[in-house]
Amino acid sequence: MKVLYVASEAVPFVKTGGLADVAGSLPKELKKQGVDVRVILPKFSKIPEEYRDKMEHVYDGTIYVSWREKFVGIDKYELDGVIYYFVDNVEYFYRDGVYGYDDDAERFSFFCRAVLNCLPAIDFFPDVINSNDWHAGLISVLLKLEHRGDERYEKIKTLYTIHNLKYQGVFPKDVMDDVLGLDWKYFNNGDLEFYDAVNFMKGGIIYSDFVSTVSKTYAQEIQYEYFGEHLDGLLRSRRDDLYGIVNGIDYDAFNPATDKHLFENYDGENELTAFEKKANNKVKLQELLNLPQGRKIPVVSMVTRLVAAKGLDLVVRMMDELLQHEDFQFILLGTGDKVYEDWFKGLAWRFPNKVSTNIYFSNELAQRIYASSDIFLMPSNYEPCGIGQLIAMRYGAAPVVRETGGLKDTVHQYDKYTQEGNGFVFANYNAHEMMYAIKRALSTYGNFEVWTKIVSNAMKSDYSWKNSAKEYIDLYQKLMQK
Repeated sequence: MKVLYVASEAVPFVKTGGLADVAGSLPKELKKQGVDVRVILPKFSKIPEEYRDKMEHVYDGTIYVSWREKFVGIDKYELDGVIYYFVDNVEYFYRDGVYGYDDDAERFSFFCRAVLNCLPAIDFFPDVINSNDWHAGLISVLLKLEHRGDERYEKIKTLYTIHNLKYQGVFPKDVMDDVLGLDWKYFNNGDLEFYDAVNFMKGGIIYSDFVSTVSKTYAQEIQYEYFGEHLDGLLRSRRDDLYGIVNGIDYDAFNPATDKHLFENYDGENELTAFEKKANNKVKLQELLNLPQGRKIPVVSMVTRLVAAKGLDLVVRMMDELLQHEDFQFILLGTGDKVYEDWFKGLAWRFPNKVSTNIYFSNELAQRIYASSDIFLMPSNYEPCGIGQLIAMRYGAAPVVRETGGLKDTVHQYDKYTQEGNGFVFANYNAHEMMYAIKRALSTYGNFEVWTKIVSNAMKSDYSWKNSAKEYIDLYQKLMQK
């Protein structure tokens, strides 16, 4: 089976969000399970020199972006047995940032065209193209509209994966002819039209053979108006071809037994040793962050983007009350909207012996927080999948989450009678429900026997890519039989 995985970013080359983690780890597991998978992404200038210097140049040519003739180059690099291709164009991709430019429609329509037009040059015609998010939304559109009659292309099946429905790639309608070079009939018939604009993601959903998203619950949620971002009707119409496969995490990269960022390493095989060393990590982190040191002080943490979707309004509403009446420390790491950044700074000022607010991002500090935390808070309003709760469980922090999207699929309320469950959940987007869930976790923390069972369950929860990759392979095989 041959699969071409198309994404705009992938670890370790370039990352702005969770898509990069998926694109950097899922193909590696697919390869292990026998798939001939290749990955293709733009050659952004942010890619570190250590990779750029070792790339093999395999193609030079030109393609048209509507009426514009543009240079396209293809470079090649192999990592962990997976071949990565990089679409090169200095004008489009050598910039300070990755997204957010006025010509993003032009940049990523160029990328999608280049991916398809350069298949002969790399001598790789896949059975399945798995494209991801709006940046690759035009792959299926252009495959169907511009490569008709070419048997090599007509055999290719397409899977379009939605990582976050909120970001759809919506642009002014004049890009139809000025940038895409497509007949207006594909706008007028509604295939690409979206409130009198052009929507790349909508095109991907309509023209792909199958559509997937990053958790089973999110696949159901996005068919409803609240989560559907004005595409719920379209997604309901495609419900028979819509699948949810929960993301995993790279268990080699996120491994408390080998993580070089930790003060002390540990694993989940020996529970007592793990608890001892987690406590050692906690004390050293407390010292680093100028918090009172105590092995038995419960630490609640958040490693998050500071945006409303992450449930921060609930935290703003209840955290002062919790800190006034409960004995715990709260550690935050992240950046985002200034209103939240300022509020969390104020929280640390009000509770200097209980709160550490860190308004920046550091991978080293993030890993230390996961390893030192007892409770990991993730009260999202919506969460397509979520990676934070998976890392937290891997490192032995019990998650407190709202039942939505991938959080619902991966975190299950602990049941004291069956001793099953790996965390604490609350159902509604409600500040008091979140507060009571945190209080349940803090109360349970005081019962060492029960707490060790919850943490053990969390650390033994298998959210590596092994199972999810098998589901992708099954879906690819189903596609090929379609």
